[in-house]
Amino acid sequence: MRVNILSYFQQFHQTVWVLLIGTVLSRGAAFMTMPFLAIYLARQDLHPIFIGITIGMSPLMSTIGGFIGGHLSDRYGRKPIMMIALLGTALGYFGFAIAEHQWWFLLLNALLGLCNSFFEPTAQALMGDLTSKEMRMKVYSLRYVAINIGASVGPLIGAFLAMTNANMTFYITGSIYFLYMIILFIMIKKVKSTNGVNNKTTLSAAFQIVRKDRALLYFILGGMMIAVGYSQMESNLPQHFDNRLENGVMIYSILLSLNAIMVIFLQMPASHLMERYRPMKLMIAGSIFTIAGLLCFGFATTWLVAIFGMVLFTFGEILSFPTSSLLIDQLAADHLRGTYFGASQFRNLGSFAGPIFGGVLFSQIGGVLTFVVISVICLSSILFFSAGSKVNQITELTGKSV
Repeated sequence: MRVNILSYFQQFHQTVWVLLIGTVLSRGAAFMTMPFLAIYLARQDLHPIFIGITIGMSPLMSTIGGFIGGHLSDRYGRKPIMMIALLGTALGYFGFAIAEHQWWFLLLNALLGLCNSFFEPTAQALMGDLTSKEMRMKVYSLRYVAINIGASVGPLIGAFLAMTNANMTFYITGSIYFLYMIILFIMIKKVKSTNGVNNKTTLSAAFQIVRKDRALLYFILGGMMIAVGYSQMESNLPQHFDNRLENGVMIYSILLSLNAIMVIFLQMPASHLMERYRPMKLMIAGSIFTIAGLLCFGFATTWLVAIFGMVLFTFGEILSFPTSSLLIDQLAADHLRGTYFGASQFRNLGSFAGPIFGGVLFSQIGGVLTFVVISVICLSSILFFSAGSKVNQITELTGKSV
């Protein structure tokens, strides 16, 4: 048993394990603060519209910065980009603790979004650099499990701290990111190469390469559509349940816990089965489960239907999230892995627009029809993923981009 555990850990590079453990701690710390940011800003007597704009700045900056950060990591190496991003994130959280003027809150959340967009694609690219091809589905699945462990623990600690000392939450989160930066700095020093140092591809040349990759473009468009659906989880779903179900807020909280528990316990067993199928096919299957879950949410009149909807929705996540990382990894040449992971951040446009569009629908046509419309939008993702799958198969057969 001891040998089996040791051999399992030895399948992945030490730095990969540091990234995975760091993901648990940093995401847990971020989830201590971000779900309660709107409440914190409201206590600063800021206008609701300004609060919405402030919160929306993070995904917007993630969309803009991802491609640039990924390209810079290809050109100058993973290490400097990751260190700068983690330092900027730590300073951003420290800034929230001492900020007093409303514009500082907006700028700091924009900084957090930008730093996150630099770090995430670079970290995923580094995992790909240090992991053999046949093990990458497992490592990306482990990363998603790590995110969910942090997401399940962080809000509980954050809720307690928010009632006692909200400022302390920002100091703790900033300190965790700063410590993560120091440990990662030490570990990456042991890695012979973190890629990119000899890559002289310019930003404009990288953009032209990515722009001509039709499989990637279809994947990004499909990802945008499905992101509109995922974004309803934190925006319109709690309001819809509160209006439609008895004890709707409590049911919503239970569903979030169910979601995290399912991912933590089912993601790795599922990854073994997922290795048999093409990534685009898995993305299509994930979209189908997600759409079915959204429709259940929309028409739910009992907690049983809501729970069934979350089970379907979570299966969609389990299929889609690690697969999206593997797909980007497979599409990218080694010297452009960071650029491709960065380009995939354009999917965040769906996360930015989803709550706004969904909010307008919710106020005009009600919750049921809102989730029907959102499901139809998500349905279009299947068309994009199907088109991307065909292009990818032709490219594999001919060796030429279509």
